[in-house]
Amino acid sequence: MQNVILKCDNLHKSFRKKEILKGVSLNVSSGDILGFIGPNGAGKTTTIKLILGLQKIGSGSVTINGFDIKKNFEKAISKVGAIIENPDLYMYLSGYDNLKLIANLYSNVDKPRIDEVVKLVGLENRINDKVGKYSLGMRQRLGVAQAILHKPNLLILDEPTNGLDPEGIRDLRNLLVKLAKEENMGILISSHNLAELESFCNKVCIIKNGVIVETSDIEEVKKETSDGNYIIEVDDSKRARIIIGDMSTAQDSTHILVHSDKENIPFIIKKLVLQDIKIYSIKEDVVSLEDAFFKKTGGNVID
Repeated sequence: MQNVILKCDNLHKSFRKKEILKGVSLNVSSGDILGFIGPNGAGKTTTIKLILGLQKIGSGSVTINGFDIKKNFEKAISKVGAIIENPDLYMYLSGYDNLKLIANLYSNVDKPRIDEVVKLVGLENRINDKVGKYSLGMRQRLGVAQAILHKPNLLILDEPTNGLDPEGIRDLRNLLVKLAKEENMGILISSHNLAELESFCNKVCIIKNGVIVETSDIEEVKKETSDGNYIIEVDDSKRARIIIGDMSTAQDSTHILVHSDKENIPFIIKKLVLQDIKIYSIKEDVVSLEDAFFKKTGGNVID
């Protein structure tokens, strides 16, 4: 059973009389990977800084593992790992020595735990090399290793894929899925790479102008913004288009796009079959997370 690890309730924050956050509320449960998305300046990084106690909360509350961040900061933050953009690493030291330095900050991190984390992030073969020789993706994995050394159950990442090549992004994605699944960790990740988030996040929280406009499962958000289109592969799209009528558009010689409620699709199929149209496949034309984002926010616009 999932339990709520992070609970933000009605967060407000202002800078120089300008209200940045206007009642932000969100939850992260164990095993969840929540994609936190919004236009530039929408309030993502400010929210994360309030969660981590890096900025003072105007009003509202942040509770982590049942502890209020303002009233009991040390206990609230004790099981949290975080990377804000690029991790801080000593480039002239080996990856292992970097981890030992972090391990010294905690009483519960011993050599077996360091070795366990090294294996978890897939750096066994390079952990004794100097970090200066690491690729950006390897440094990011080492940063995650630092963040999870003390066995946190909440991991917070702000723009972790910045500057990563496709291989680095893939490695980070696989690692986060592994942490959520095998370690039952709750993960909050802020990123502008919506296509990448769509591939591994199970939930999404959309913020615009300091207000949460949507929090839901990714598939539900995409379904909500779907236009009810279906793509049917046939042997003759021109004939099929004539048979179906104005609700359809021929995409190419073998595919038609049909705008219809799901309940009407069987009748459309029957109509085509009775007219000797061969049907090879049918699938819903599901919108991408990027499409859903633009529909929910109106684009990268800050009021």
